Amino acid sequence: MSARSMTLATALEGRTPLVLDGGLSNQLEAQGCDLSDDLWSARLLADDPGQIEAAHMAYVRAGAQVLITSSYQATYEGFARRGVSRKETTELLRRSVRLARSAAERAGGGEPGPAGAPGAGPAWVAASVGPYGAMLADGSEYRGRYGLGVEELERFHRPRIEVLAGAGPDVLALETVPDLDEAVALLRAAEGCGLPVWLSYTIAGEATRAGQPLGEAFALAAGNDQVIAVGVNCCAPEDADRAVEIAADTTGKPVVVYPNSGEEWDAGARGWRGRPTFGAARVRAWRDAGARLIGGCCRVGPDRIAELSAVLGER
Repeated sequence: MSARSMTLATALEGRTPLVLDGGLSNQLEAQGCDLSDDLWSARLLADDPGQIEAAHMAYVRAGAQVLITSSYQATYEGFARRGVSRKETTELLRRSVRLARSAAERAGGGEPGPAGAPGAGPAWVAASVGPYGAMLADGSEYRGRYGLGVEELERFHRPRIEVLAGAGPDVLALETVPDLDEAVALLRAAEGCGLPVWLSYTIAGEATRAGQPLGEAFALAAGNDQVIAVGVNCCAPEDADRAVEIAADTTGKPVVVYPNSGEEWDAGARGWRGRPTFGAARVRAWRDAGARLIGGCCRVGPDRIAELSAVLGER
């Protein structure tokens, strides 16, 4: 059976975890793109889609087996503020899936990967569904509690989820979720879309960014068959250590983990400080604790994904 003909849920039953890609924005910046914009990387869906596909290919060559689309901050409301029509936004959302799928298919056609990498290249595309706070472009996704109820959040997310699901990804990545209310809304909005989902929180310590205990947050997915993996992303690597254990113990489901590099943003100096804490020892610990989808988020680039891929390919 080829990797592409196997569902992602089936692949997660295998012995070797799958390699996710890394941070899309940092790779786009490395390619010379200017992301100083409220739409962030989503702007390039309209202005320079070739850069997005090139970023996906950088992770293909690093050994990523699952590519996450550039739709994290792509919303009807965000594009409307730039004068982009609803029809045009729908096409941009679909384009995000096509760009990732193109890179995945090019990998299946023989693009080279690192020695020792598990698998023959990426086969799966995860359509990114970012939180409501990403559309606000003010850091709200790292606080949650927007003052909206579950029903309002569900109405916000449903149209985008329906379009992304119809574009043909393999899974929806409900990611960087800061609190339980939004997780409930996202899961409701994804019901009936015909695709599996993974649910991934952004956290601080052993709680969501809004302060709810992780056990309670992960328990939302425990009895939901549509959720094929649960875990964390866009958090400190050291916070991910315990979160992987809690997710596995709470749900019994495969765990997804893709934290940041561990560096911290210094707003005053407008730069990153500190040293990365994302490394091979942590990757092995996450794998041993039950993580089946492992990758990186902010500041984790292709070089780091290549190292991760080699670790997961160890025999």
